[in-house]
Amino acid sequence: MDKRVAVVTGAKQGIGKAIAIGLAKAGYEVAVHCRNQQSVPEAQQVVEACRAFGVDADCFTADVGNFEECAAMVAQIKSRFGQVDVLVNNAGITQDGLIARMSEEQYDQVIESNQKSVFNMMRQVVPIMMRQREGSIINITSVAGLYGNPGQLNYSASKAAIIGMTKSAAKELGGRNIRVNAVAPGFIQTDMTEKMPEKAKEAITGAISLGRVGMPEDIANAVVFLAGPQAAYITGQVLEVSGGITM
Repeated sequence: MDKRVAVVTGAKQGIGKAIAIGLAKAGYEVAVHCRNQQSVPEAQQVVEACRAFGVDADCFTADVGNFEECAAMVAQIKSRFGQVDVLVNNAGITQDGLIARMSEEQYDQVIESNQKSVFNMMRQVVPIMMRQREGSIINITSVAGLYGNPGQLNYSASKAAIIGMTKSAAKELGGRNIRVNAVAPGFIQTDMTEKMPEKAKEAITGAISLGRVGMPEDIANAVVFLAGPQAAYITGQVLEVSGGITM
């Protein structure tokens, strides 16, 4: 494979870490994003895991909810690697709460981190891909964005918005040979889900058709497929990777 460079936001742990390593295993050079300097040690471990596959990788920091910080980071990535072929918008947070008790701050923080970050990163990367006349963008949404989830009005709203953004961008950028797709994970084993009560986890697992919780690598495999040439005629799609939780 010719040189290909992938940018993965929120890549220090969990799904983002698995995506970064999966892309490195597939031969991509990887820009590993984390939020701040405190996160760099963890992100650097991901960088080393990527480099173990014989590809170049490096760590970059930015608050992806901040437009100017995204602009500065993408400029650094372009200077470091010379190109950007794949963008994976994975960074996100949760601030769960019932509607009657959710604060404005809880709502705004989730929208900024999860949804505005996707605009910020696409706005900086798309001009690069347009000049290259090629690119693949994969936005990580959620089954919560497809079907809703009690106690996650803000999170579900942010993830539903990402789906609309994905489809709009796909229509807008297809003529420039830039594909835009989304992956909607279901219940995936991460640090976030590990904090849930056991009874809640058992109830969710019982509703999954395949009878098991998903692994971060399940999401990474879908992303690697959508990023690569095997998916060259796929754009504007939402690939649900949930083990059949919504069937």
